[in-house]
Amino acid sequence: MNFVPSKAERFFKAAQTALAQGKLAEATENADAGLAADSRHPSLGLIRAIVDHRLGRTSLAVDRLRRILAESPPNAVEITIMLAEVLSRGGRRVEAAALLASREDWKSDDRSAVFEARALALTDKSSAIARLTDCASSTKSLSLKRIAGFEAVRMLDAEARFQDAFDLATAVHRETTPNFDILGVEADTSEQLRMLSRSASNRRTTAPECRTTAMVVGLPRSGTTLVEQMLDRHPLITGIGEYEGVSDLGEALLGRGLWPARLRELATTDATALQAEYLAGAQARKREGATHTFDKTLRAWRLLPAVAAVLPGVSLIHIERDARDCAISMYLSNFHPQSFGFTASLAMIKRVMLAERKLVEPSIGAFALRGLRLRYEALVANPQTEIERVLAHIGVEFDTRVLSPEANERTVLTLSHEQVRRKINNSSIGRWKNYAFAFDASWDALDAV
Repeated sequence: MNFVPSKAERFFKAAQTALAQGKLAEATENADAGLAADSRHPSLGLIRAIVDHRLGRTSLAVDRLRRILAESPPNAVEITIMLAEVLSRGGRRVEAAALLASREDWKSDDRSAVFEARALALTDKSSAIARLTDCASSTKSLSLKRIAGFEAVRMLDAEARFQDAFDLATAVHRETTPNFDILGVEADTSEQLRMLSRSASNRRTTAPECRTTAMVVGLPRSGTTLVEQMLDRHPLITGIGEYEGVSDLGEALLGRGLWPARLRELATTDATALQAEYLAGAQARKREGATHTFDKTLRAWRLLPAVAAVLPGVSLIHIERDARDCAISMYLSNFHPQSFGFTASLAMIKRVMLAERKLVEPSIGAFALRGLRLRYEALVANPQTEIERVLAHIGVEFDTRVLSPEANERTVLTLSHEQVRRKINNSSIGRWKNYAFAFDASWDALDAV
């Protein structure tokens, strides 16, 4: 007789698939439906906690994971490790250490090496680095290799062992990053640049205006997290993280055969429906009392014509940073190896930067988008002056709380999570000089584009 999965199990599979694709709203919907059928399903509970964690809701995630763990579920090791990660990311490291000290079962998991190294780093950084490096070289898990390897890279950089950090990052990239289609990025950019030459159709919009929506336009490690954390401190603005809505919009247009060359054929009814889908997800992440959302997507720079058609009136904050500072920060960080595979090579990073510089400002002008240009270095040098410009552009009054992003209680899951827990500072400006050996003169002209 064929096995028929339970209702809760079917929802679990759907939630699991949605989570893997980064579709948090869909994952939440399926997890909640599954838990309604079986409130004690430990895997559904884990997925629901992961969603809360990714949305920065640390307390909700911790409470849920503790409840599940108290029932001795079959996935107790997975729950323990996830709970330790949530506590660590939420700055609750004492609780994380106490949790791990109270249990032995989690040590059977290969990921335990990372947590043990984190604890060891408090008293013996050299030994912690050695343990992480050994884990990165010995594990067969590519994801664990990246986690351990780049954590060691971060520690090496903090210890001013710059060549060692660079060499380890190079080795981890080589072993864990698949081939990236950089030619596809450049071809898409070229097609969009051809669209800009057809000026008669550039200003066409097809959906209602979105004046309470804002989003960043920029590359990874350019200061996007700092801007989001500052704005999220404003009582009228909710930072919604790297919301998948813009990516979904791009996929929808591609699926309809409209992206990018036939975007002019997008019907008003379809554009309005796509806008409604984006806004529904954004509004679901908005906290009570807020009137605006700020989307820290890293995809918008490649989809500005689509944004113009579906989300006209959106406030765009185009943030830029010194090219070499931005590049080395990307190279030494653990980005998703498929989605951001270009970060595995400084040469590819430079090509993506060139594409972004050629495309963004001309697109903002040609499509009559509401864009504001912001320089990271200016923001950290004069935070009040610069953030006042941003707030005025979005359409809200200045609030002094935005000047204290380090006081934001919302958990940061990006690679800048440690930096934004400090007061605004310029410590990362000129960081590339520690790695001057990796750059040649061709980088000098990039910021002039």
